[in-house]
Order: sequence, then structure tokens, then C-alpha cells
Amino acid sequence: MRALKAAAAVALLVAFTASPAYAQPPESGLACTTGPSFDLATADGYAGFPDGNTVFMWSYTVDGGAFQLPGPVLCVTEGDTVTISLRNTLPEPVSILIPGITGLTADGSPAEPQLSGATLTSLVQAAPTGGTVTYQFAATTPGTYLYASGTDPAKQVQMGLYGTLVVRPAGHPDRAYGTAASRFNPAAEYVALLSEVDPDLHAAVENAKPYDVTKLHPRYWLINGRSFPDTIAPNDAGWLPNQPYGALVHIQPKDPVTNPHPALVRYLNVGDRTHPFHPHGNHGRVIGRDAHALVSGADQSFENFLADIGPGQSWDVTYDWTDVEQWKPATNPIPVPLPQQQNLVYKDDATWYGGSPYLGVTDSLPVGVTSYNQCGEYYQMWHSHALNEAANYEAGFGGMMTLERIDPPGGCS
Repeated sequence: MRALKAAAAVALLVAFTASPAYAQPPESGLACTTGPSFDLATADGYAGFPDGNTVFMWSYTVDGGAFQLPGPVLCVTEGDTVTISLRNTLPEPVSILIPGITGLTADGSPAEPQLSGATLTSLVQAAPTGGTVTYQFAATTPGTYLYASGTDPAKQVQMGLYGTLVVRPAGHPDRAYGTAASRFNPAAEYVALLSEVDPDLHAAVENAKPYDVTKLHPRYWLINGRSFPDTIAPNDAGWLPNQPYGALVHIQPKDPVTNPHPALVRYLNVGDRTHPFHPHGNHGRVIGRDAHALVSGADQSFENFLADIGPGQSWDVTYDWTDVEQWKPATNPIPVPLPQQQNLVYKDDATWYGGSPYLGVTDSLPVGVTSYNQCGEYYQMWHSHALNEAANYEAGFGGMMTLERIDPPGGCS
């Protein structure tokens, strides 16, 4: 069975190709805007997609900065008093709501929605056009949170008014929660903020036309504001000036001495439908959901091959990659015949495959084929299992997809 799996893995790795636009192995990871005080503003601008289309969007940005999608990743520490000043430049009132955060105030008054029986009696306070509102709360519970507009969210969140808030446990920046069981490698921490775009709604807003949100039909599916293959481009890629965050997950094999702790991926879903997100070749351990630790007291964490993330949810998932077989060309060769180079076809004469199925080893490729492999690293696809979401305007492959890159122990020299 392992031999069959080995052959299948080699075939997948050989078959997967990439555009020459990504000749250098891209880097990504969580990029914090550090608090506890933040001056934000709203902005409008355009997001670009791999099919050449651009879509009019709204967003949060650092006050004085350019439009960006999504909003800045806000990072604070447990125990902080967090202050967010929001200046509104858009043509209608907007606000900030953080599900799971209690005690939120706006300009000193309670800002959380209140229920009287089954009736919503107040909404989070909004900043009017040209106005400013200041939100404040105590960061009492570590975890991963969404922040988004609480004013007309069916429209404004779809337009792009959303971002990620990370609350780190006091004294433990290498833990997702307060317990040692949530420890991770801080050099391998990632955000995967999932969302979708219906360009018809955005065109209507841009042109001040009405739109029926019950007819929402997304055409673009995003991770951190980008669609594949842009998701694997580095943070702050020059050709994506308004979409600063990549989504490549970059790890090394687990090792008890040099790399004992897993990578951490903070998943969030700000869309209106569940996204069944699947990392190929890896089970993940779910250690928290909606900023509730599953590794506090009794261990309720669990392994899963799919992160089935519902609307408004956040999941904290750790990943290890273990070199179980420890294949080596001389001492432990793969026990199946490998396909001959003349039998391999590389789409557009380009590939991420390094010419060898052994981790950390490169080998020759047919004349005229370009490899974007740096040092024999492996690449595995991570994508939504709702395959209509692995597309850009219904043309595949694209959309809600990224890669995991596995370097040999010690990384690439």
C-alpha cells in the first residue's frame, strides 16, 4: 500500500505545474500590525484577480495608508486594553464589530448589539461619513477573531470591510492559547482568511445602483484577499499593491531537536457559506475554534483532514510534516519503478517538481522544461473541497487554493 501511495505522490508532484510568473519560491506568513492602539480608516480601491479582472472594493486600512484587502492583521496581547479609532471616508456609515469580544464600547458607550426578547434593540455604533468613532475593549481571552462592519453587513462585509484580530496569551507568544499543548513554531504562523466576491454587487455599489443581496452569486473565492495563483505570491508582492498578504504555508519536517513544534494556521471565514478547506497530504490538529481552546483542561483537540469552516467561524489548526518513510536514493530507495523522463509531460514546459522524488534532491529534467524548485522541496495543494470555489470566474484552477511548501531539514541553502 505504501508503494502505491508513493507512486501516486510522485505522479501528483510531477503533474502539478505553475506559471513562470512565480520563478522564485514565495514566502508568506502572519504579518502583524501591533497594538494595543490602532488608528484605522476606511478606503475604497480595486482588487486584482489572476484572470485580469479588477473589482471595486471597500476596506479598512491603517489611517493615512492606501486601500488594502483585507484589513490589517491586528495583533494584541492578553490583558491589553485595545483601542481602535475608525475614521470613515465612505459614503455611508460603517462600524467595527468583533464577534466573541465582550465589553466592546464605542466612544465610551456600550457598543454590542442588545436583544430584548427576540428583538434587536440596538446596533453597534457606526462612524458617519467623514466622522470618527473609537472602540475599546479588554483583550481577556487569547485566540483568533474576525473583525468586520456591523452596519449593513450583508453589503459592507461583501464589499471588503473585514480583517483578522489575534490575541496572544500573556508571556507566551509561541502559544495559541495559555496551555503548553497549544505551542507552535512562531516562524511558521499563518492566517487563512476565507471570503468570496460577487462582482455584480460590487459594480452596483461602484455605480450607485441598487442590488438584491438575496441574489448573491460569488465568482471569486479568496484567501487573504487573493485568488490562486496569487495566493502563493509573497507578502507585499509588487504586482499586488492592494492585496498585501500571501497564503503559502512553508514548513520543514518535524524533528525532536531542530523543529519540535508544529506550524499554526489561523483559519477564518467571513463569507456567507461554509468552506470545506482541505490540505492535501496532511491531517491537521484542531486546537481551538471561535477563540475557545480545545487543549485547556481535558484535551478535546482532534485530527481532521478537512477544516470545515462555517460562516463567521475561526479555527486554530496545527500541522506537522513527518518524513515517515525516510526515503534516500542510496540507503532507502522508493520501492517502485519511477516514470522515465521521456514519459512525463509538463504543461507549458514549467513545473515545481525538482526532477527527483526524494526530499532535498534535485535531478535533470527534459530539455526545455523549466523547474521552479529550489532545492528538492515538496509542494502540496491546499484548497476548498467545494470545487466550484477552486476557480476564478468559474474557470479553473484558481480561487480558494494555495500550496504547502515542505523544505528539507534545515531549509534550503
